[in-house]
Amino acid sequence: MSDVKRKRNVLNAKQKLEILQKLDNGESASTDAEDVLNERNTISHSAVLQSVETLLDYMGQRGFDYGDITAVRKRYVDIRQEMNKQQKQRRIADFLKQQMLKGKFLV
Repeated sequence: MSDVKRKRNVLNAKQKLEILQKLDNGESASTDAEDVLNERNTISHSAVLQSVETLLDYMGQRGFDYGDITAVRKRYVDIRQEMNKQQKQRRIADFLKQQMLKGKFLV
């Protein structure tokens, strides 16, 4: 494993809550996240899930309203479903590419 350390840009709890609330209201929060983070960096689904887990822990410790915690958990499930959907699409695309390279599919 390499000893190179990556610089990580992380949203604080307040920023995460604001973005999650915007998403919950059907608004786009991508520009807000881009304003906070460097435009060239992208956040992986697993990093987002880890951040949401941290946020849920924080909310539990601070005694946030049950409804707010439930809303964040719903976002967590939505993110996980999207991640699984994209992984499945990548696996299918990879499979089809392999089959095409083997000559099993004619386009």
